[in-house]
Amino acid sequence: MSASERVNLKKLIRQDVQSMHAYAIQDSAGMVKLDAMENPHRLPAALQAHLGQRLGALALNRYPDGRVNDLRTALAEHAQMPEGFDIMLGNGSDELISLLAMACDVPGASILSPLPGFVMYGMSAQLQGLKFIGVPLTPDFELDEAAMLAAIAEHQPSIIYIAYPNNPTANLWDDAVIEKIIEAAPGLVVMDEAYQPFSSKSYIDRIARHSHVLLMRTMSKFGLAGVRIGYMMGPKALIAEIDKVRPPYNISVLNYECALFALEHAEVFAAQAQELRAQRAIVFAALQALPGVKAWKSDANMILVRVPEAAKTFDGMRARKVLVKNVSKMHPLLTNCLRLTVGNADENLQMLAALKESL
Repeated sequence: MSASERVNLKKLIRQDVQSMHAYAIQDSAGMVKLDAMENPHRLPAALQAHLGQRLGALALNRYPDGRVNDLRTALAEHAQMPEGFDIMLGNGSDELISLLAMACDVPGASILSPLPGFVMYGMSAQLQGLKFIGVPLTPDFELDEAAMLAAIAEHQPSIIYIAYPNNPTANLWDDAVIEKIIEAAPGLVVMDEAYQPFSSKSYIDRIARHSHVLLMRTMSKFGLAGVRIGYMMGPKALIAEIDKVRPPYNISVLNYECALFALEHAEVFAAQAQELRAQRAIVFAALQALPGVKAWKSDANMILVRVPEAAKTFDGMRARKVLVKNVSKMHPLLTNCLRLTVGNADENLQMLAALKESL
């Protein structure tokens, strides 16, 4: 009998893991890729050559060194982090979300978030064995103040996630309601600003008011989705405790050097974000003119739309080589909804044409 036959995977692997679905990544070969909120702009050729030289000169035979702290300093300056705060880095925000669940895994701990929202909040809770409480938004994707406050009072969550703006609905929520949630929170509140480069507002200027609020961002929407850098800011003592569960050397030499290089050329990425905000306005206006389509106002680099038949429209767009995200099965509130990433001008024209033809 072989070793693989001796091992009973059904007994070996956790039952809840066996019943889960892995995070799905769509095949995008040959497609106009507008399904994952990526920045469509590549590095300019001159910067590609410059970065290539820098990466080629790195000591890849050595573990990451103190240079990672240069990145922490640069990000703190870039984000205008308040005095008395500290910053920790993750291999993408996904890792930070997992580390928070691990650090807060005390008996009876739970995680609460509005739904529909980012799937990793619930997945991190499940993988760590924590209870997850999802509180439905209103039909117009606003925070349900009464339901949120009632759920907080009942479940006393260890962590509350507030995405600002939200994924996949792309909207900001009422600041007064957010403040009430923060005041009612018995544990941590994490303001997740993944889409901050495209947003009209940030929580950074208010974070210092509270000792239990963390602010999380990512360099993915800045323009470095392939580099996998997430960062989280909060009061020094709080960050010091969470940082204890971070794996050693979690940020690679290549990743931190790419991120430092990008911050040295932040004006290039800021111009790209400005162009995407302008394209978002053009796409939104075009969507509003399409009969049978409802589009929600966006503060991110995506627009949520409701169409008469999401599956039919998604398949039609894919047949026309345009890939978007069918979110219609994620939550009952998202019935017949598609999430459209804002691309460059040419991509957006192709996307709008494919959508119109597929309705």
